Amino acid sequence: MRITLKNMIFYGYHGLHEAERTLGQRFALDISVTRDQELDAKVKTLHDTIDYTKVFELLKEHVETYKYHLLEKLANEIVEAVLDAFDLVQKVELKIRKIAVPINGTLDFVELEMTRDRK
Repeated sequence: MRITLKNMIFYGYHGLHEAERTLGQRFALDISVTRDQELDAKVKTLHDTIDYTKVFELLKEHVETYKYHLLEKLANEIVEAVLDAFDLVQKVELKIRKIAVPINGTLDFVELEMTRDRK
């Protein structure tokens, strides 16, 4: 089973520039968590699966509470936190989009993508 949360928008204070960490900006995140498909037929209650509301809250906490200079660090922290918090998760796929990029040019956003399997 794969559970995906798409286009979650959080306000955070991440970036290399001091203004980004002071003023903050919006970040868009997508996450997919995968569990052992052999367990899918045994799902009867919420305890048998991954509570996506708790996944959402964990991402919200990391984006809105902490400050990182690099999106790579934010992504690593989120992926590790998901694997630590949810024993059923076997694989995490995360995308973070920085919508307001301090680049002198035209672009929609910068996106970082990270995938990690449980060891």
